[in-house]
Amino acid sequence: MQTNFTPAQLADPHVAESEAILRKCVHCGFCTATCPTYVTLGNELDSPRGRIYLIKDMLENGRPADAEVTTHIDRCLSCLACATTCPSGVDYMHLIDHARVHIENTYKRPLMDRLTRNVLAVVLPYPGRFRLALHLASLARPLKGALKRIPALKPFAAMLDLAPRTVPAPSAFAKPGRHEPQAERRGRVAILTGCAQPVLDPGINEATIRLLTRLGVEVIVPQGEVCCGSLVHHMGREEQALAAARANVDVWMREIEAGGLDAIIITASGCGTTIKDYGHMLRLDPAYAEKAARVSALAKDITEYLASLDLPSHMPRGIAVAYHSACSMQHGQKITMAPKLLLKAAGFTVRDPAEGHLCCGSAGTYNIMQSEISAELKARKVRNLEATRADVIATGNIGCITQIATATGIPILHTVELLDWAYGGDMPAKLKGLEPAAA
Repeated sequence: MQTNFTPAQLADPHVAESEAILRKCVHCGFCTATCPTYVTLGNELDSPRGRIYLIKDMLENGRPADAEVTTHIDRCLSCLACATTCPSGVDYMHLIDHARVHIENTYKRPLMDRLTRNVLAVVLPYPGRFRLALHLASLARPLKGALKRIPALKPFAAMLDLAPRTVPAPSAFAKPGRHEPQAERRGRVAILTGCAQPVLDPGINEATIRLLTRLGVEVIVPQGEVCCGSLVHHMGREEQALAAARANVDVWMREIEAGGLDAIIITASGCGTTIKDYGHMLRLDPAYAEKAARVSALAKDITEYLASLDLPSHMPRGIAVAYHSACSMQHGQKITMAPKLLLKAAGFTVRDPAEGHLCCGSAGTYNIMQSEISAELKARKVRNLEATRADVIATGNIGCITQIATATGIPILHTVELLDWAYGGDMPAKLKGLEPAAA
């Protein structure tokens, strides 16, 4: 793609990076076939190619974002299926990130939109506040129908739809501390506790720590961890995201210097995609660039790390698992085979749903801010998952688990919960009474 940025514009390193990305696009349109919003809406401006044109025009002309550009950028899930498909290697992730920052800095959103985003930014990244909000949701649930009838309040109705009826008690595994290996020592790792996940489903990190320690891995839950920054990063609130990244880099560097780390284990693939990008996010910060790159290199999805341990195989146990590959896993981190191979080696029969490349519609806060599009994508995803006739659904992202669970009766778990069970842990509570489906 031909660009016409001025030398003055290109002096800004963010603009220079975006210009280099734009020049790689050859207008081929391959991305449109795998873009969930284009497949759903059929609008060229809701495809990656269309958004690239809008971003180029906005940045090249140095103009503020307007309502039209903001609408189409907001509809992007950041699923990155387009990046997987693109034959030219267009770095769409960093281009859309820049566009969101530009929108945040130059466009004044409508009042209720600003309010909703502020609520999400000050609640979701903080486990204590998020837990309180979920308890309050039970009181507000009777208002859901009325909220849905007022367009500006639909995001709050979507929040109530997603809020669980019961909130698990806080887990002792979320507290900072050291978990000793229970077998011959094989490594030392830190684990990201997370923000929403330990509130919604603390069993995921519990299963991870139990499994790793049984395998001989020392697990550190560091003091001072904060949200990975993903949520505000995708809102364009870059300074807030960078502050979170710096705080986590400091925490993990202390552990690296204290006793060394073989990996930083991430159990939510959305967080993993962001943490693996810390080196890029902080590349212009001389105090953090090198440390952030080191942290990013150590960040591993739990299945990525387990695949390096050469686990034993088990006989088939007659349970069919539909594996839902979260977008942040398959497109963001390019981890496609490890989770399925681990499940197969653990004795499960793994089934791939049709259209596995398409997003389930969760995408961070997308199912709140773009609830109607999200609902269409969720219904499509659930149809494909249920068509596998599997006993259970496995995935690697809490957002996907929360989203899909609202639309199917098939139990859905994190992949590591099944692996913990296979390698000596208790059967997950969601599977109690399960009768395997016919092959």
